Amino acid sequence: MLLALSVLWGGSFFFIGVAVKELPTLTIVVVRVVLASLFLLAVLRASGTVIPMSTPVWLAFFGMGFLNNVVPFTLIVWGQGHIASGVASILNATTPLFTVIVAHVLTSDEKMTGNRLLGVAVGLAGVSIMIGTEVLQSLGVGIVAQLACLAAAVSYAFAGVFGRRFRAMGVSPMATAWGQVTASSLILLPLMLTIDKPWLLPVPSAQAIAAMIALAALSTALAYVLFFRVLASAGATNIALVTFLIPVSAILLGILFLNEALQARHIVGMAMIGLGLAAIDGRLWKRLRAAV
Repeated sequence: MLLALSVLWGGSFFFIGVAVKELPTLTIVVVRVVLASLFLLAVLRASGTVIPMSTPVWLAFFGMGFLNNVVPFTLIVWGQGHIASGVASILNATTPLFTVIVAHVLTSDEKMTGNRLLGVAVGLAGVSIMIGTEVLQSLGVGIVAQLACLAAAVSYAFAGVFGRRFRAMGVSPMATAWGQVTASSLILLPLMLTIDKPWLLPVPSAQAIAAMIALAALSTALAYVLFFRVLASAGATNIALVTFLIPVSAILLGILFLNEALQARHIVGMAMIGLGLAAIDGRLWKRLRAAV
């Protein structure tokens, strides 16, 4: 599920890159969450999943929607309008670092360990190697946009910890995914109508429309179903590991569909990311020590 999630979210950077050329930030984010809400509602109805309506659950939906959708989606889309998708993805890969810190402070069962810190450091080094030295040439450009992407990573870290409560509340992953994008839609729709005035915008191309549908259906609706399933079973720190795999997904998709070549740094970077994942998870090292 973690690998599938990385592919879905890795694709989101591509879809956003297509849409941001024609549509403003809030319009992209609102279309993403509104369509995702409709897709998930259809799935909920078809599967007979109970939709919780209590006030505490909906307050949690709004909190999760704000931390996991409203803030990071807006910051990343705006950031990608000013910096390259590769730069945005490597900044997004800092999420596990922030999550280890947030989980250490706010939880009692996901405290920081030497393995986790080592894993984050190795994984981030792998992402940096894989993206390559070219990214360093653009670090002086669009500083605010880069800070926005880092702020999105911090928001994702808080969302990973906040989202743990839904399991204790008895809310299913599917209902949680729908609840947060629905709450996000209610928060963002008035802002989008006021700021972007979409009725005044030119009609987007078929390519942009297709990118928005894919962004909503695949990289949001389906991705969040997987997100909450992994979160419920593996915890906030482990769910954040998907951000290490997103650049891997982007490179592999580029090789398969854009005729991009796999370079030595990609292999080294993916190997280091694997080591980082193993260090944070910890089970591989325990088995190796037990074998010795």
